[in-house]
Parts: sequence; C-alpha cells; structure tokens
Amino acid sequence: MIVRTEVPRTVLRNRPASPRPAVPVPVGEEYRPAPSPDGRRVAFLSDQGGSPRVWVRDVDTAEAVALPTGDEPVLALSWSPDGRWLACVVAPGGAPRTELWVLRPDGSRRRQVAGFGRRSAALAGWLPDGAVLMVTETDERGRAVLVDAGTGRRRVLAEGDLLTLLDVTPDAGTALLRRGPRNARWLELLDVATGEQLRLFPDTGQGSTDQGWFGPDGTSVLARTDAFSELAALVRVDLTRPERTPTRLAGRPDAELEHAAHSTDGHRVALLWNTYGGRSELSLLDLTDGVQRAAGAPGEVLDDAVFAAGGDLLCLTAQGPVQPREVWLVDPSSGALRPLRPSAPPTGTSGGGVAPQLVDLRAQDGLPLSGWLYRPAGPGPWPTAISLHGGPEAQERPGYNPLFQALVAQGVAVFAPNVRGSSGFGRSFVAADNLAGRYGAIADVAACAEFLVDAGVARPGQLGCLGRSYGGYLVLAVLVNFPGLFAAGVAECGISDFHTFYAGTEPWIAAAAVSKYGDPQRDAELLRDLSPLTHIDRLDVPVLLIHGANDTNVPAGESAQVARALAARDVPHGHLVLTGEGHDFLARTNQEAARTATTAWLTRHLAATTATVG
Repeated sequence: MIVRTEVPRTVLRNRPASPRPAVPVPVGEEYRPAPSPDGRRVAFLSDQGGSPRVWVRDVDTAEAVALPTGDEPVLALSWSPDGRWLACVVAPGGAPRTELWVLRPDGSRRRQVAGFGRRSAALAGWLPDGAVLMVTETDERGRAVLVDAGTGRRRVLAEGDLLTLLDVTPDAGTALLRRGPRNARWLELLDVATGEQLRLFPDTGQGSTDQGWFGPDGTSVLARTDAFSELAALVRVDLTRPERTPTRLAGRPDAELEHAAHSTDGHRVALLWNTYGGRSELSLLDLTDGVQRAAGAPGEVLDDAVFAAGGDLLCLTAQGPVQPREVWLVDPSSGALRPLRPSAPPTGTSGGGVAPQLVDLRAQDGLPLSGWLYRPAGPGPWPTAISLHGGPEAQERPGYNPLFQALVAQGVAVFAPNVRGSSGFGRSFVAADNLAGRYGAIADVAACAEFLVDAGVARPGQLGCLGRSYGGYLVLAVLVNFPGLFAAGVAECGISDFHTFYAGTEPWIAAAAVSKYGDPQRDAELLRDLSPLTHIDRLDVPVLLIHGANDTNVPAGESAQVARALAARDVPHGHLVLTGEGHDFLARTNQEAARTATTAWLTRHLAATTATVG
C-alpha cells in the first residue's frame, strides 16, 4: 500500500485531528468572486441565507450586503467593465436551464436579458468598454449573442450545433467560438460581417480545447488545450500565420493547467495548476516578458480566479478538507494574500475533521489509479465507503466535503478514488472510459474495493459505495456487475438506462454526451449492456436513491425506475426526492437532508453486516 504524505501546500495550518473527530457543522460558504473594475469592492456568492445569493463586500471592511436577486439560486456573476452593472446567472428551480439577469450594484433595475423560454444562457464575459455582455444561449442549437445590459438590445453573431461563445474583439468584428462534444472540442474564428469561420489549430485527432481568448493586440489567440501534449497547457496562436503550430507559453510535466484567467489589458495571466492527486498551485505569468512566478496557495484547492479590470487585484476561491470555500485576494505584483472576509478564523475551519491521505493503487489491467483515503480514529480495518465523483470528466480532490467528515465521525472510512475517465491526469486517462472503455471504469471500482480489503483498511462484507451524477451511475453499474462485493449503496442523480437518459435529458446535453457515452442509435447495444437497469435483477443489496425533482440533466425518472424495479423484487431500498432542486442540490436544507440520509443509510447497513462477518 503506497500512501503519499506530502505536507499540504497551503499558507493555512489545519487543526490536528482529535482522537474522535466531531461531526463538523457545515457553515455558509463564499465563492465565485466578481471584483468591481476599480478593485475596491467584490461581489460573491454565499449560501449563508439558505441558497446561493449575491453579496457585496468592500475589500477594506468585514460587513457584506446582500443584493435582491430574487428567490431563485444564483450560479455565477460578473461585474461590467464600466462598473454600472452586475450580471447574474440564475437557475430557476435549481435546474440545468439557466437565465441571465442584470442589476445595478445597489440592487436596483433588476431584469432578465437572456435565457428566455426553453433557452439556457451562459455568460462568457463583457466587451472591454461599456456594458455589452457576451452570451451563449442554448436549446437544440447554440447561439452566440451580444446583449446590451442597459437597453437589452441583442445581436446574434452565430448559430450552430454544440457552439459556445468564448470572446469577441473590441470592435465586435471577430468572435472566438468553441465547437464540438465533450473531450473533443476545438476553436473557430468567426468573421461577423461575412459569417466565414476558420478552425484554429490543426486537427490532431486527439485532445480538446475548452478555453480561449484574444490576445491584447487582437492578432493572437491564447488557449488552454491538451491537443498538443498529454497534460493541458497554455498556447498562443498567431492569427497572422494560423497554419503554424501554436507557441507553448506555459506547461508543466508534473501538473495540468486547469484554468487560466487573464487581465483585461491582456498582459497578465493567473494559472491554476492541478498537481498529481488534485492539489492546486498558483502562478502568475507576465506576457510582456514571458516570466512566470509562483505564488502562495491559500488552500488545498483553488478555483474561480478572476482579475479586476485594472489587473492590480486577483480574486479566487480556496478550500480544503476542513476549510469551507472562501474568497481570497491576491496582489499580482507581490503575491501577497489576504482573505476578503477579515473576520474569518485563521484556519478557516468549521469544527473538527480529518485530512485525507493520497493513496496509489493499480487497476486490474495495470493502469495506475489513485484516491483520497479518510481514516477514522483508532486501528483498522473499518466499515468503508467508496465515494465516486461525477463527470466523469471531474476529479476527486482534497476539498471541503462535510459528508466525508460525517461518515468518518461515525467510524466509517471513506475512499474517494479517481477511476479512469477522471480529469487531472492527462488526456489519455480522461478518455480511457469512452464508449466500451466504460467497462474498465466499472472494473476500477471493484479493484479499489479489493485493494482496500487487502491493505487492511476495509472489512470484508462491510463495504459500501456512494456517488452522485456519473458517480451515481457508477454505483448502480458496480452493484449489478459485481454482486456480492458491496453490502449497500447510495446513488444520487445517476443514470440507470442510457436509452431513457438520452430521451429525457436536455438536447444539448445529449448531443455533447455522444463522444463520451456513445451514440444512442449507432451504439445502442453497447449502451443497453452498460445500463444498470438491464441487469437490475443482479442487484440484491440495500440501495438509497436520491434525486432532485426538477433535474433535467439526469431526469428524476432515472432513479424512479430503479426504485420500481427494486420494489417489484422486494429489495430493500429508499427513494428520496428533493423538491425545488435540479441536478445540483443548491439549498442548504436539501444538502443537509441528502447528507443525513446518506450517512444514516451507510452507517446502518454497513454496521448491520457485523454479525454476519463475525
């Protein structure tokens, strides 16, 4: 058993674990910062009122003011370059379909400007001057739109399948578009006047490009891509000679570039690096001289990096295993760090908790795997739950997870692996579960279970599995493919039948998923065999199903049809449907309901096997 015990790369100090960790009480989190152009104020999201809403805080004061953004949860926000508007992405009913609203920073003149009817709106940013929004609207097709925040006037730039607007030149003459399905995206230049489109980069037949923007002089495009290397890097395309291979600006052999945030003047770029296992590192790149400088990290996992318009302030979100998400401010010149909320406790914790260990293991076919192990107090083995993340192009990282801490406090170990298909380990790993490769991902979970027993972590007969979204699918798939290996499961918002999923999900979600799961017509037999419902007669252990009532990403019927099938065979099961929630549970009361139900279910059914095991 290989356990990595690196010192956490953080400027904070975690509290040492108590002999019996207390169950941490989840606190309100602050995230998704949006600084004003002058850097004096920062808008951010906080769920301290029960669900995500917009708050504004002066960088020199502790008090924050809530803005009247309505009753629906807010997912993202951005401050206009002229300082007169805040744009908010709102999720009615918590569902995947989103709307775009604008309001003044004082809370006045709130109104909807995009995402009407069945269209879903996503915000790419603003044109450099004034208050013109760059928006993608999606229903059956994508639509690139410019919207004036003040007048609501709209200008459609382009329409097409699997289209996302990334950037527009200041004169609105050229747009940068992203096209393609999951893990196979590319960039295109659009001449707005003529409608002519030019694909950037040669088609390498592998990799994906999912982020890009115009350089400061308008003659280049900078992009995050793994089309030219195993790990994603930052490259620059010379638009005067687009046929040439892009220039590599920033890349590492030991880390993947997860996100790049650029200043409005285009001369500074903040780079968030994803090191092996999922810890974050921050560096600042000066494009004028090409010098990249490492900066401190105020938490184990960093996200949401964004510059104020002048480029003299960088905001980001930091979190860790016992550190809820909170907003931090970075001075790009010196690298100095300070929390936006000065009254926050030095450790940023909400109570006790345990820090996980990074563990390496091998899949049944020899593929290297890893995961985060959360150990209860005292010697093992313990009842153990394997937690499977969503995506699958996501990653289990050492972030804030009250569910893991609650299970550990009840004496249940948690192992959160990154099976094949996870991000953060290079393009080959993230594509390794495509189509028939999904059988390998399912087998990876079984390999994790066997590893934990052999290593003395898990007790045979007292293994459970849990997961949400794709992880919920994987729970059901493992239970039907490896009967007898697990004693119980919790599947949250998981696909149970690919046929009904493709028929019921949002059209743009279905179109983008074909490259990952398979085509519902061409690969019908493969998808039928990979669907847990096809083999549901093999599932004979207690399963808890949790779903949001308004979910149109993975429709709620996916859990309901499993519940009916289990009821018909008298298999013990629970079925919790959360009203007012979509695919992601955004209300704190519903998050707590799901967390409490999951903890009780696994604690009960894993402990109940003690008499059988011995």
